[in-house]
Amino acid sequence: MGTQAQLLVDAQNFLGEGVRWCERSGRVFWTNIEGCQLHALALDTGERQSWAMPERLACFALTDSDDVLLLGLASGLAWFDARSGAVTRLHTVEGDLPMTRLNDGRCDRQGRFVFGTLDERPCRDAIASFYRLNLDLTLERLPLPQIAISNSICFSVDGTAMYFCDSMKKAIYRWDDYLGGDASRVRVFAVLDPGPGAADGATIDADDYLWSAQWGAGRVLRFAPDGSVERKISLPVSQPSCVSLGGPHYDELFVTTAQESLTPAQLASEPLAGGLFHARQVGVRGLPEVRFGALPA
Repeated sequence: MGTQAQLLVDAQNFLGEGVRWCERSGRVFWTNIEGCQLHALALDTGERQSWAMPERLACFALTDSDDVLLLGLASGLAWFDARSGAVTRLHTVEGDLPMTRLNDGRCDRQGRFVFGTLDERPCRDAIASFYRLNLDLTLERLPLPQIAISNSICFSVDGTAMYFCDSMKKAIYRWDDYLGGDASRVRVFAVLDPGPGAADGATIDADDYLWSAQWGAGRVLRFAPDGSVERKISLPVSQPSCVSLGGPHYDELFVTTAQESLTPAQLASEPLAGGLFHARQVGVRGLPEVRFGALPA
């Protein structure tokens, strides 16, 4: 089964990422990483908001306060108050590795924030790691192999397994013993075809299927629990970066895209690159985004 996502916002983001649906406010949030901006769209009215960030915003999490987000900035974690615009630093991450920055992140089913880093250098060495911010605000490195570009972080419906990838490799992995912490129980979940495309942002739907943005391939894939491809959603741009299932009935797909690394000729042929895309009534229900389970003191 296949369909095509349509443009929702001609955002012209250089690196749109991290899209999330907030069911309380009826808004779609996403970040333009290189533009150091957080964006929001009210789905029912079309009203848009944006906030300038003090540095690149790689990822973020909703919290139990509608006005507070947990930010994954390039250099570390922080609180953000949307009412005042105040950013309060929480943790510096990999301060000893100036060549890395935060990248993908999402809350697990227990309300903890799990995120990874990436090597910004052209060599893309496997020096980056995965981390978890616990509910007591302590930070720990997860016992997973180091990677070059962390991505595809999401969790099984029952919360026992974590999915992740290194976007430099043609595979998505599943950590079957995420809750127990036994890192030997990591296995290949899905192997990508040898053509263009790398696994980027991902989410899990209510049927425990994984939706994966395929950077460079102009599509979103839905993987069954056995790792086979169940459907494809195509886009008129080549670089989808992250996905979220939301809307009033959780049956709408939102996809961020990017202009990064496109040549002038490619940009001319992809005038909608960097936009926020949307597929209505995909016939599958998503799940509410898990909120980070703590707030600023």
